[in-house]
Amino acid sequence: MGRAFVFPGQGAQTVGMGLSLAQTYSSAMAVYEQVDDALGEKLSDLIWNGGQDDLSLTRNAQPALMATSLAAIRALGEEGATVKAADLVAGHSLGEYSALAAAGAIDVGDCARLLRKRGDAMQNAVQVGKGAMAAILGLDMKEVGQIAREASQGEICEAANDNDPGQVVVSGHVAAVKRAIEIAEGKGARRAVMLPVSAPFHCALMRPAADAMVEALKEVKINTPTVPLVANVLADSVCDAEKIRSLLVKQVTGAVRWRESVEHMVRHGIDETWEIGAGRALSGMIRRIDKSISTIAISSPENVKAAALKLNR
Repeated sequence: MGRAFVFPGQGAQTVGMGLSLAQTYSSAMAVYEQVDDALGEKLSDLIWNGGQDDLSLTRNAQPALMATSLAAIRALGEEGATVKAADLVAGHSLGEYSALAAAGAIDVGDCARLLRKRGDAMQNAVQVGKGAMAAILGLDMKEVGQIAREASQGEICEAANDNDPGQVVVSGHVAAVKRAIEIAEGKGARRAVMLPVSAPFHCALMRPAADAMVEALKEVKINTPTVPLVANVLADSVCDAEKIRSLLVKQVTGAVRWRESVEHMVRHGIDETWEIGAGRALSGMIRRIDKSISTIAISSPENVKAAALKLNR
């Protein structure tokens, strides 16, 4: 039996997330205070009392989701279930930073500052209205990759997220993404829809953001994680700190190979995942990838206590 801790990406954010953890566990509250101090603002107040639109801005959502995941990890620790209960950690896009912070590879304050810079850089890389993303349902990565190439017509259109066997996201110039939707529908996609995102993530249009992260990551100490990371762009385990640094740059423009990452976990004996932080999106993807994996979502004190009790039996 093996266990992986997995960490959600952008889109999972909701106003009020993590508040019950912070009210119940002093170590969880301390995470939010660390993040507030690192950013020089009360992000915690926005998370718990702000508007959904403000929270969903890329520059806010990324550190907010990391803070909530780390709050849950600290709460688990208070109940006797540390990250060492996992055999592997992984995160979906920005969730990779949460996974690394949870595994002790990046300091929480440094992680918050990195994600604020990452969010700003990704938002500023492409002029608003020039880029888009769309979810293609019912076709696999190989099929969608071919559709993206066909749709590009001199513009950028790439398969950006391989989420599960029937859900692949394309990213690029607006017109090219719209062409991909039309082509996908013509090739039997169950559904093809534009996503409500502020920028075309995980494609070549993010090159300026990747360049910005090269500089930002130079300033940050990265340690060897206490638990191996399954990296987005490799769909393979990695522990080397300098390799992780380079992969975090590649991740900005590279595809999120989530389906392959879960398949890698299964090959290495993982049969249980704990989704740490906001939402349950990753648990749904994981079940669609391999129904044999049991999933637990941990976002509340009740979830924390139940998971820790299960572990400590």
